[in-house]
Amino acid sequence: MAERYALFSVTDRSGLVEFARGLVELGWRILATRGTAQALAAAGIPVTPLEEWTGVPEILGGRVKTLHPRVHAGILARPTEADLTELAAIGGHPIDLVAVNLYAFEEAARGGSLEEAIEAIDIGGVALLRAAAKNFARVIVCSSPADYPLVLEALRQRGDVPLELRRHLAARAFRLTAGYDAMIARYLEPEGPGSGSLPERLLLSARPAIALRYGENPHQAGAFYLDPLRPLPFEVLQGKPLSYNNLLDLEAAWRAVQDLPAPASVIVKHNNPCGAAVADTAAQAFRRALASDPESAYGGIVAFNCEVDEEAAMALREIFLEVIVAPAYRPEAITHLAKKKACRVLRMKEEDVPALEIRSALGGFLVQTPDRESEDPATWKVVTRRSPSASEWEDLRFAWRVVRHVRSNAIVLAREGQTVGIGAGQMSRVDAVRIAVGKAGERARDAVLASDAFFPFPDGVEVAAVAGVTAIIQPGGSIRDPEVIEAADRWGIAMVFTGRRHFRH
Repeated sequence: MAERYALFSVTDRSGLVEFARGLVELGWRILATRGTAQALAAAGIPVTPLEEWTGVPEILGGRVKTLHPRVHAGILARPTEADLTELAAIGGHPIDLVAVNLYAFEEAARGGSLEEAIEAIDIGGVALLRAAAKNFARVIVCSSPADYPLVLEALRQRGDVPLELRRHLAARAFRLTAGYDAMIARYLEPEGPGSGSLPERLLLSARPAIALRYGENPHQAGAFYLDPLRPLPFEVLQGKPLSYNNLLDLEAAWRAVQDLPAPASVIVKHNNPCGAAVADTAAQAFRRALASDPESAYGGIVAFNCEVDEEAAMALREIFLEVIVAPAYRPEAITHLAKKKACRVLRMKEEDVPALEIRSALGGFLVQTPDRESEDPATWKVVTRRSPSASEWEDLRFAWRVVRHVRSNAIVLAREGQTVGIGAGQMSRVDAVRIAVGKAGERARDAVLASDAFFPFPDGVEVAAVAGVTAIIQPGGSIRDPEVIEAADRWGIAMVFTGRRHFRH
């Protein structure tokens, strides 16, 4: 059998010596770039520095070291007489294995300057991996130290690596280089070519950040992936590992509470707020949010937009909760919450809000800009004969902030900075009103109502009026707006149009 060549150029030297030694024992010849060659030589591994083999030293401070015809022709040559003759004519030799890992661009991008990040963009390594992966039928490509044991075992047992494994390794290498380039593109232009615009090409590159036991249900696999350039946005202070559903509810709760003035608390169950309130303290805000629907809140997720103190921690201990999240905790609060051993307690860090929201659908992706733009109440329009009172205005603003975080069709009843009834995710808007009114009971009297979209018929207004609702805020825009306004006037309800819809599916 002809002598086989392996080329090494690695920054992560985990398992390097053991892998190279195993290849040498099998009769392989090792080529390596300067730093890797020095590490192998220091371990007593016979190695030929690549610059000796090509006859060209590394130049430009290491920017160019593997970009040479002998290297790439050795990797890309097919086992044909024509290719091998051309390769021999330039003094080359077939390279049968390439082991490369890339510069840690994400580390430089997270903590370094633009210049440092640019220097950390790997050029030669990406070219080597792509060339080897393209020619996987002849060349074995190792893009991670995790590949070494698989390859060495196959070589020892079979004398070669089977085509199926070669193809798997090639796909893995292409995934790595694709993700690497996507990461660089997002670093250079994180929000696309213009503010609020959608990208001409959607680039997705993410790594598993949290291991999950399963997905939405036990028979589904699940994992939480995160952009390598984004740090984990929270710190787990205590509790069991987070689940798939926990993370969905966590995002919904945190997003909602950030829309409210502090101190505020929002309780989420099955991705919908079941209670939200503002108050003078965190403890009061939580108790008021809980009072909105204590039955639904059981086993929910609670978010605060203020520090959790001892009083709030004591209140939180009164009900079973899956997750508690806040930007900060007093030490004594942590002591109390530690007694809720099954409850996960998270500290949310400064969130780097993504410029785009992405969901999968029909094998593709739905992409949109987030519904996070602030609104100017000065642009809202009173459309009824009666205008809201000062207290109604305050509650209308509060309810309008909450309803945008409730699944459509969404109705929120609120009074004195507290939700008293929420109707979520209904196919009919009047049914969402009936649910919200039913949840509120007597508390619906003198409450205000927010609707995430227009009323298609007057029936929803009439159900709210019978329950005692005194003011309504909604986008408007229905062809039956005149009928809806007339119903509000007939019942003495003040109605405000915002001109902006807040569907959330």
